[in-house]
Amino acid sequence: MTSAVPLADFPLLARTGRGGSRLVYLDSAATSQRPRAVLQAERDFLFHSYGPVGRGSHILAEEASTAVEDARDKVAGFVGVPSSELIWTKNATEAINIVSYGLLNAGLDGGELGLKEGDTIVVTRAEHHANLVPWQLLAARTGAKLAWLDVISEGPDAGRIDLDTLSVITERTKVVAITHVSNVTGAITPVEEIARAAKAVGALVVLDACQSVPHFGVDLDALGVDAAAFSAHKMLGPTGIGGLWMRGELAEKLPPVITGGSMVEIVTMENTTYAAPPAKFEPGTQPVSQIVGFGAACDYLQAVGMETIAAHEHALTERMIRGMADVDGVRILGPTTLENRVGAVAFDVADVHPHDVGQVLDASGVLVRVGHHCAQPIHRVFDTFSSSRASIGPYNTTDDVDAFLEALPRVRSYFGV
Repeated sequence: MTSAVPLADFPLLARTGRGGSRLVYLDSAATSQRPRAVLQAERDFLFHSYGPVGRGSHILAEEASTAVEDARDKVAGFVGVPSSELIWTKNATEAINIVSYGLLNAGLDGGELGLKEGDTIVVTRAEHHANLVPWQLLAARTGAKLAWLDVISEGPDAGRIDLDTLSVITERTKVVAITHVSNVTGAITPVEEIARAAKAVGALVVLDACQSVPHFGVDLDALGVDAAAFSAHKMLGPTGIGGLWMRGELAEKLPPVITGGSMVEIVTMENTTYAAPPAKFEPGTQPVSQIVGFGAACDYLQAVGMETIAAHEHALTERMIRGMADVDGVRILGPTTLENRVGAVAFDVADVHPHDVGQVLDASGVLVRVGHHCAQPIHRVFDTFSSSRASIGPYNTTDDVDAFLEALPRVRSYFGV
């Protein structure tokens, strides 16, 4: 099977790995490679239209400002939301913190969105730390209680959200913050069902969409959530830029977290009024060329087609999981069933540390992620602290998966275990 995209579009993938081996990039869940179209869009903007955004009336200021808003339209359209509700952030981590600290500020201001002692914030055990630690802090600073949906711990569906634990969402729940796809297990969360339970008690729903938006078509508005965060660098775009979507009503009520220039309306020595969203949450100078690249990445993905990408990656994931089942001493941390999962496959190798697994694979030109993947709690479900992870992107092929499966048995033999 060839890749879902022309490999010639990705110049970095033409280089060799250690010792001149063919480079097999299986680390897209950490960061994806960028196609020429994205690199060229950034280059063209910097060469021809770079200027201050919203800060002048000259031709470069006008062209740069237009480029930013054009990109906003592209990114918002890609995830199914109005462009007036899409906020630029430097990454998804900042996006989630804008919401959590905004809720803290709302409480300090006496606003209706504020949390108080006895309220609950619900997360899941599958969260990336970026969608866990901010809520721990908000709970600690407001007196709210943190509760969580658990995950199935055994069997072919291990790592999936256990919907039998939905009872943690109660009348006192004010926020439900969930991942759309676990970056460890690859399992897709039943967002709509959880959102319905949250809405039944009037809770806000915040979604970490970093591992879903790059891999299948996502309509954030239709999911029933109130806010969602995602990052360009996981979807063929630049680093340093992400997106935060908030429904208009929430964005109007939520106080800003970072203040300064460009997000104000009237400033006197005594008081300040804020601009309307999204400007309200976009203080200072934005990463303009990265924003342009983000828009170009969405153009590229749409041209390929998210259904095409999803089908391609599903086939490769199936090949990988079935092949790993035949390798002695390898355990997949996550579902071995193929429905409702993406191609992020964490695993451990008996008696070998994940860092050593990564080095042996790297010696064969196979690049995977090692560590706890910023998700320690779900690793504890599998009675381990860390793992290795192979993750698939649209540029991967059956040859890539086969190279990984050929190199994987060498790990234990190399260490004589």
